[in-house]
Amino acid sequence: MVMEASASAIIGRGSPLFFSSSPATAQNSPFLVKSMATPKPIPSASRTVASRKNSTVFPLGEQPRSSAVTGTPPIKLLTRMEQLKLLSKAEKAGLLSAAEKFGFSLSAIERLGLLSKAEELGVLSAATDPGTPVTLLTLSLGLLLLGPVFVYLVPEDNLGEVGLQVLVAFICVIGGSAGFAASNFVSNLQKLK
Repeated sequence: MVMEASASAIIGRGSPLFFSSSPATAQNSPFLVKSMATPKPIPSASRTVASRKNSTVFPLGEQPRSSAVTGTPPIKLLTRMEQLKLLSKAEKAGLLSAAEKFGFSLSAIERLGLLSKAEELGVLSAATDPGTPVTLLTLSLGLLLLGPVFVYLVPEDNLGEVGLQVLVAFICVIGGSAGFAASNFVSNLQKLK
């Protein structure tokens, strides 16, 4: 008790707090707060954890499997273009003959390496990504809203500002319409039949 008396302190309204080296006194203290939390289990080293939804993590040394985790088959872009008869529709619209007149034929595409450049830039991968139509739609709606907001916020004090309003509104309408059309086109390409 000599140790308890010498180590006492006054807390709050004068109630003594005793520090003791004996466990019996510490358990009987009215100021002892016991934790109600359960101890966290130790993670298993053999379990793998995925960091993103629909992503797969393989343990060290294991080769990736060919089957998809999500259960949806991969999008076959050329097969889907054939099903939609896009080249036939482009031919009927006169787009292929117009492109050929400007020297843009299949052999020119191959010679210039445009398909490999499109893959390097991620255009072909974006066409098969399920999030691309939503991203394009969001971008197009943002552009379609930006035009009127810009016209409203920019003052019309001189001819240069009016010209700037017209130019930005025109670019926003064209870009928003193109984004909306691209979103619809990519969405139709990705639909499964």
